[in-house]
Amino acid sequence: MATGNVHVSYGQGQHGGWGFGMAVRTYRGDYAPVGQFGWDGGSGTSTYADPDNQLTGILLTQVGMSVPDPARLIHDFWTTLYQSIDD
Repeated sequence: MATGNVHVSYGQGQHGGWGFGMAVRTYRGDYAPVGQFGWDGGSGTSTYADPDNQLTGILLTQVGMSVPDPARLIHDFWTTLYQSIDD
């Protein structure tokens, strides 16, 4: 499911580390900086905090992660959020 999807393929599980029960980014593989932390949920939810950019994003949906579309939705949410703060 994560093939070709930047957020999921570089996100949860492949971001570099875990801490206090959530994902912790230890290397930059996409738009998110080192130090970002949070979680992608199985029902199409995603929440991460980015201390460097003073940013917190929360996406709440009710779509299961059984098909690739919710993963694309999460990727699009984070891409749009980071594009909005790009100088």
